[in-house]
This record gives sequence, C-alpha cells and structure tokens, in this order.
Amino acid sequence: MTPRNMVYAVSAIAFGALAALTRPFVFNRRFTGFHTWTGRSKASTAQWTPELLKQLEWRRFEELCAAYFQALGFRTDVVPAGAGGGVDINLYAQGAERPSTLVHCQPWNAYRVGIKPVRGLLGAMASGNVGEGVMVTSGKFTQEARDFARKEKISLVDGAELLGKFADLAPEKAVGLLRFATQGDFQTPTCPTCALKMIPRKSTTHGRKFWGCRNYPSCKQTFSNTL
Repeated sequence: MTPRNMVYAVSAIAFGALAALTRPFVFNRRFTGFHTWTGRSKASTAQWTPELLKQLEWRRFEELCAAYFQALGFRTDVVPAGAGGGVDINLYAQGAERPSTLVHCQPWNAYRVGIKPVRGLLGAMASGNVGEGVMVTSGKFTQEARDFARKEKISLVDGAELLGKFADLAPEKAVGLLRFATQGDFQTPTCPTCALKMIPRKSTTHGRKFWGCRNYPSCKQTFSNTL
C-alpha cells in the first residue's frame, strides 16, 4: 500500500504512545503579519465535531495531524524553520531513510484555502524530490485548489474529511487523538517564533484586540483576535 493510499485507508497498525508527541516542534516561517483567531466559547471536548476542530490553535492542529499519520504507521518529523518552503511534516515509511510524503497543515480560517499554498507544497515536493504531498485543513478548499492538486499527486483533506478519517480509526485510537488534541490550553495560539503561548493585548490607539508574544518587544509576532 502506498503512502497516498494509506492516508485514505483504515490502518491496522497499533497507535504509538501519544506522550511522545509532546516533544518540542520546530515550525516554518509562513507566519507573518496578522492571522485571525476567533475567540469563541470552548466547544465540547466529549467527541469530535467540526466546531472543536476549528478551535484548535495552529500548533495543536499540526501536532494532531502528526499524531494521525503516526496512527497510520508513518514515522513523522517536522521540517525545521525555513527549510521546507511551507511544509510542516515529513512522512517516512517504516525503516525508510527518506520521506515518502510531504504534508502541509492549514488551521482554521474563515476563507477557503486557495491554490497558492498548494503550489507552495508542490514546489517543496520538487525541491525535496518527493513524489507525493498531502494538504490538511480544518476548513475548506477552493475548487481551483482541488483541480490543481488532482493533477499533481497532492491529496487534499478538508475538515469534514479529516473527521471522517478519525471516525474510521479503531475507537481507542480516535479517542486517543481526541484526548491528545484537547489536553491543556488548545485554543490560545502559540508564537511561531518563540514557541510560547501568546497573551491577549489591545492597541492603545484604536482599541484593536490582538494576540501578542510574551517576549515583546524582543519578539513582535502577532495574531489578530476577534474575542
């Protein structure tokens, strides 16, 4: 079974300990400018729902995706900052030294994921000489993005499809992913530069709410906040 097919199949491989996923992750530099994280009351964590998936902050969403692919039997690692052209996760078949698939994660956004990040994934696949790619979002894709991906050996998995894949796992694996994704503070965004939970701030001039890094002013990374 190829890595591409494994993404769409129910895996019979035992799910590894989720505690291993709490190791530090290194992220790429696609986070520039403002990114919106809508402040909503916390969704129920009793079961997977579209609303719960949307409330996962970007780092937790990427860790969840890594955990899912581990459940399918892949070894995973995260591409170091700036080295992957926007790729988040390398997937390795068991015993392989080179990645077989590159995965890019797009957390929740009110807008559909368009063709630009899909082209970025294709470029990273070409530069890394990797034949297959997967893009996962908790939101939705545009039709243009889907048409482009279909021609380029890139699988697109939107939020509804991802929840369906969780449901296809053995019940204990799906529950394990749920517990991992919702432990601790899973809503407050993480600073992509400092890997610290950000804090809510307000502009002194216009009263605009935003998330700011705890290391300000040495780190000026921000996300907009509609709380």
